[in-house]
Amino acid sequence: MEDRIPTGARCLVTGATGYIGGRLVPELLSAGYRVRCLARDPGRLRDQPWRSEVEVATGDVTRPETLAGALDGVDVAYYLVHSLGTGRGFEDTDRRAARSFARAAAEAGVGRIVYLSGLVPSGVPEAELSPHLRFRAEVGRALRTGGVPTAELRAAVIIGSGSASFEMLRYLTERLPAMVTPRWVDTRIQPIAVRDVLHYLVGAAALPPEVDRAFDIGGPDVLTYRLMMQRYARAAGLPRRLIVPVPVLSPALSSLWVGLVTPVPGPLARPLVESLRHEVVCGEHDIARWIPDPPAGLTGFDRAVELALRRIREARVTTRWSSASLPGAPSDPLPTDPDWAGGSLYQDLRERRVAADPAALWRVVEGVGGENGWYSLPFAWGVRGIVDRLVGGVGLRRGRRDRDHLRVGDALDFWRVEEIEPGRLLRLRAEMRLPGLAWLELRVTPDGDGGACYHQRALFHPHGLAGHAYWWSVAPFHGLVFDAMARNIAARALGAA
Repeated sequence: MEDRIPTGARCLVTGATGYIGGRLVPELLSAGYRVRCLARDPGRLRDQPWRSEVEVATGDVTRPETLAGALDGVDVAYYLVHSLGTGRGFEDTDRRAARSFARAAAEAGVGRIVYLSGLVPSGVPEAELSPHLRFRAEVGRALRTGGVPTAELRAAVIIGSGSASFEMLRYLTERLPAMVTPRWVDTRIQPIAVRDVLHYLVGAAALPPEVDRAFDIGGPDVLTYRLMMQRYARAAGLPRRLIVPVPVLSPALSSLWVGLVTPVPGPLARPLVESLRHEVVCGEHDIARWIPDPPAGLTGFDRAVELALRRIREARVTTRWSSASLPGAPSDPLPTDPDWAGGSLYQDLRERRVAADPAALWRVVEGVGGENGWYSLPFAWGVRGIVDRLVGGVGLRRGRRDRDHLRVGDALDFWRVEEIEPGRLLRLRAEMRLPGLAWLELRVTPDGDGGACYHQRALFHPHGLAGHAYWWSVAPFHGLVFDAMARNIAARALGAA
């Protein structure tokens, strides 16, 4: 295969801000490819360690007019985007986007498309598949409509630190020593380690042009979900779990249950859960004819879990399922114009002078959220997170990618890091369900006397009457929560000085 790798070939990676795309980019660079990333918001790639080594094109697969320039001069295009978790209508969005991308790739003379899909169970009529699996298969067919040779890699559960499937497995097992579960816990599954998925994705760039088909990819183990939970418990040093399956839990109820117990929100959990009602085991391993298995062999389930847990313990999770922006989340930059949008902009301002080094204050600021909490009234923040989950939001349990450091694009509980200037500024954009757009800005400045000033600003741009009513209804609570937050951040910085 090495002889077929085109020297200097250019690969376009869509979904580079997501879980798989963010890990694929450095693998392609290591293999000698030139890489261009397609992103709706290029600024979200700014803090990636590989940013200086890639080209970035601004575009969106749902906007065909943005694709021609991004695909110009591209040899291999990776299609790693989907609308999973956006609720009703995600199927139509995916179908239209795939067809537009296929046409644009053909017009640009792209030599190959590589698509990561879901493993389709054999012997199940397509009409009986879960919506998620059915439309992932449809996207694969749509990508082939443009005439560009397409390699569709079909995987079941991907095991790796930060993947949605792994986080679901991890939290269900860790938080529930005994559980009543749906029947799908006894469904047979062939999981695959994320490192092996990346191995096949990189190898697919060098497939010969006559290869235009789907491939099943999976690890060496076939397990039930029940056995996966028990083996995860063993790898994590937990007691054996008591698992009692019952026949009455529907996919809708199961997704609510998963959403309450794990950080994976209901709209994302539901398609994952619905897919687990099918047996997803590889029907072939034909890909080995063109892409040999890794030299050390495919990674077994236990080893994959061990590697994922090690990365979590060592805080080396490079991407997470929450790395990708939630579709529909506001992408507007922080309003700096007082007449922004010609509408209202509510603000809550707090300032504190701290007799501590600015660097000490910044460490506290950058440590906000996740396991460290929000430095004020944990019960109030917890209630707000529960309310957000109940209305279909992400809640507080997305946590942080890294306990101590943040970068642009990181998910931070129900916020997203929109801007960070180390030592000076942290700006967060809200991704909870709101009748408007909201930001929280934390700023550190020297005070000229060896100390520091802490500036905290919450902003809200309401949408309609509901937005105005929301702001005034929560304003009294903001007075308590945000004042305590500013006070406690200052106190913690002073204590650390």
